[in-house]
Amino acid sequence: MFQTLIHRLLQRRHFWRYATFTEVAELYISRTMRLFALRMIAVFTSIYLLQEHYGLVFLAFFWAVFYAFKIPVAWPSALLIARVGPKHTTFISNVLAAASMIFLPFVPEYGLWALGLWCVFQASSACLYDMSYLVDFSKVKNIEHAGKEMAYMNIFEKVASGISPVIGGFLAFWAGPEVVMVVAAALFLLAAAPLFKSGEPTRTHQKLDFSGFPWRTTWRSLVAETAVGVDVFVTATAWTLFMALVVFAGDGNEIYAKIGLLSSVTLLTALLASYTFGKLIDHRRGRELLKASTYLNSFIHIMRAFVTTPVGVIFTNVLNEAATTGYSMAFTRGMFDTADASGKRVVYLFLIEMVVNLGAALGALLLGVVVLLLPDEAGLRLFFILAAFITLLIMTPRFMLYRR
Repeated sequence: MFQTLIHRLLQRRHFWRYATFTEVAELYISRTMRLFALRMIAVFTSIYLLQEHYGLVFLAFFWAVFYAFKIPVAWPSALLIARVGPKHTTFISNVLAAASMIFLPFVPEYGLWALGLWCVFQASSACLYDMSYLVDFSKVKNIEHAGKEMAYMNIFEKVASGISPVIGGFLAFWAGPEVVMVVAAALFLLAAAPLFKSGEPTRTHQKLDFSGFPWRTTWRSLVAETAVGVDVFVTATAWTLFMALVVFAGDGNEIYAKIGLLSSVTLLTALLASYTFGKLIDHRRGRELLKASTYLNSFIHIMRAFVTTPVGVIFTNVLNEAATTGYSMAFTRGMFDTADASGKRVVYLFLIEMVVNLGAALGALLLGVVVLLLPDEAGLRLFFILAAFITLLIMTPRFMLYRR
């Protein structure tokens, strides 16, 4: 049903495709379902652990371990993608994600054992999925209109990301967070099904070969992607911890519904930004968009340090959605072009996956060190200011696409 709807809405605008539109529609639907499940539980994992009396220092170092674990997992993930193709590995990653949901509800009883198993399964799933998605989309996109395609993909992502925290939050409030985990597991299993109506978009049984890899034209983007990893940790985890510990401290299970609602109020901003930025990228304005969005994103991180009320949270989230959408779409378009030009698509995207997780791990490690030295609230506020300067590196790559 969803795929038919997408065909009716978008196919007439995609007559210029090299790949069939079916391949893109499948990817739209699969990613939307996956993100719906992921966002339903991602916002609440840290809150759930806080309610189980894990402190901020522990959580910072836990997330550092989580992201660091994904770095060595990237190599076997890349080998598997090269051998069987991104669609098959997407299915495997969704099975792993569903399996991870088995362990999280047992954290109150089994503590670190259950948390460690959740970490292994969820981190492996996330690493495998992220690489599979990048390889798949970078292959089936259209070169001339990739900005428009990324805009459509981003719109579907934002709809899923906007609705799911509200649903997940109210489910957690009414029925408990364990129910959300069960629903998410079911959605993870369903998310890979749309992909198998067409074949693999890439050649299978490939080997990863670094010989002749264009380090000179890619190293800046790899450094910048490390800063993207820091930004991912700030927005997805540190900000959630700040809301739970400072803005909504002591709210009990109501906190799930409140944070879920506040995480979703940015939906309209995200939709408008995705459409507008997609047009800018296709009109060769990606470089300006990347710089302006990065400056705005860093300014917003400084703003976070001074937020004290729900109104401040809403204002920050709306601005952050516009900034993050802008830099991520411009950066990803340049990254896909680099992957195409490198002749080493899977190798380059493997390196991208490694450094983004390195950046997230370093960001979590920095938070852990800061809150060891300062009280929780002061440490979080200082961390946001430090992250603002680090994330300026996002605008440093010299993508060839934006120099033509």
